[in-house]
Amino acid sequence: MNHQEITEAATRYITAERDKSFSDEVRELLGAQNWDELEDRFYTDLEFGTGGLRGVIGGGFNRMNPFVIARATTGLAQYVGAEGDTRPDGTRAAVISHDNRRYSREFALSAALVFAAHGIKTYLFSDLRPTPELSFAVRQLDASVGIMVTASHNPPQYNGYKVYWGDGAQIIEPHDSAIIDTVMAVKPEDIEIMDKAAALEQGLLEYIDKEIDEQFIAMVKRQSVQPELLKEKGGEVTAVYTPLHGTGAIMVEPVLNQLGVNVITVPEQREPDGEFPTVKFPNPEEASAMEMAVELGKKEHADIVIGTDPDADRVGIAVPVGDEMQLVTGNQLGVLLADYILGQRKALGTLPARPAFVTTIVTTEMQNAVAEHYGATVYQTLTGFKHIASIMRDLEENPDGPVFIMGDEESYGYLIGTEVRDKDSITATMLTIEMALHWRNSGLSVLDRLEQLWQQFGYWEEKTISKYFEGQTGKEIMAGVMKQLREDPRAEFGGVKVDRVFDIKNDTITHPGDGRREAGPGLPSSNVLQYFLANGAKVSVRPSGTEPKIKFYASCHSKPDMDLAAARSEVAEQIAAIERDIKAIIAEAEG
Repeated sequence: MNHQEITEAATRYITAERDKSFSDEVRELLGAQNWDELEDRFYTDLEFGTGGLRGVIGGGFNRMNPFVIARATTGLAQYVGAEGDTRPDGTRAAVISHDNRRYSREFALSAALVFAAHGIKTYLFSDLRPTPELSFAVRQLDASVGIMVTASHNPPQYNGYKVYWGDGAQIIEPHDSAIIDTVMAVKPEDIEIMDKAAALEQGLLEYIDKEIDEQFIAMVKRQSVQPELLKEKGGEVTAVYTPLHGTGAIMVEPVLNQLGVNVITVPEQREPDGEFPTVKFPNPEEASAMEMAVELGKKEHADIVIGTDPDADRVGIAVPVGDEMQLVTGNQLGVLLADYILGQRKALGTLPARPAFVTTIVTTEMQNAVAEHYGATVYQTLTGFKHIASIMRDLEENPDGPVFIMGDEESYGYLIGTEVRDKDSITATMLTIEMALHWRNSGLSVLDRLEQLWQQFGYWEEKTISKYFEGQTGKEIMAGVMKQLREDPRAEFGGVKVDRVFDIKNDTITHPGDGRREAGPGLPSSNVLQYFLANGAKVSVRPSGTEPKIKFYASCHSKPDMDLAAARSEVAEQIAAIERDIKAIIAEAEG
């Protein structure tokens, strides 16, 4: 963009933005002639993607601010008015929740008042609540649509806006692309925002809180596999917990307290704080984010350490090993939960005759082996719980088919039962504690059970390597990486030949050895490449859909019944060799 184009775009934004603090930001940048910063704010509109919005907070069309929220909600309200499911009385409703980030409360109210201006009654949580409760509330209140204002585990300068359809799941085709088209057609003059007092008086805005909280807590407790176990022995468990300054304590603490679990919340991280002052990244996937909880866990001789991200959809754990605490990966916890839930329900006679387990194409396939061992049908889909929820929906439409029990993905997301349609760290936390208590009663630690599973199914190890590429240049670099990998296919990773390449964007499978091409399994199109190696290892690569980064996933495993020490060594060497190749790809992209 040249300076004139930037100035024209900035002027349009200043005119359209109703919040003076945001428009003044842009005025100051214009006065300072900070063209680089202005170009980043105006070279494109913040994309309303298939899940909603996510971006840096600030003035500009490529930022999160009240104008961008109001424009997006206007398009969403128009679409809901035409396509959203109605209640028996013919009306449509929305539910909105928010986390503790900068401007989350203001963005949530702004969206509610736009819905009200379109005659759509909105139930707005009176204070911050976790994402899984929003998904639950959409279903409980028979709403047409839901919004969760959050940027999940992103750094403090980000915020976002996730859209849920009437089934409580994030939007997918055909709604996602149709909503995007509607949003992009909204002009500033189309935006209407009702006065808050008028919306309350006309019954178009209603605040909700404890009535949904109580129903949600009851739902979580219903997912227990052995409710009598926690009732009788929950008091024997000491759990150290951190919400990482987010929403999790609002639900985790009452659930665990009602079950009698001795829960100690990290005091420095208990209160909601959108600046996340004690962590660099408020994400339980990051070892550094769990440090304070791990240290308190060691001091308190805790049986388990648990952390949830700011909107409480992800959960990570650490467990004692001697005097230390060992972090458990998202893949490993998924294996353990699948083993416990399916195994114990089968033993107790509460597992359906045809159970279903749903996971993603970048999650460890050890889970698939465990699930199939207990008779489950395994479904693999793209990364993102909206795709898992889509399979849940398909299963429900066939009452004679498999019954959904559990879904998960490697990035610390788990869903048990069908009353929520997104990652649910609250239920996963309860069941993780129940699982640990079950194995302790059997004379095993959580890690003892994991080692037993490695002996049975082979030792599996996964490695995720991410590289951030910010801004317009970053998008171009990531697009270049994917273009290069498609145009110049790799013949090997880590010194092992590639047996076949699955290009999910084109739904094609290519065999480098003889050049054969065949149709893929028909997954939804996505910018993902997967390399299946001759020794059974797998490498996947995809640009993130929610953050400015590209992600590589490596998965290697040994044969079952192999000496565990030898298996660990062999797999570690494979992972290290693949990692070197991935880092070389990244270095080349950086130039």
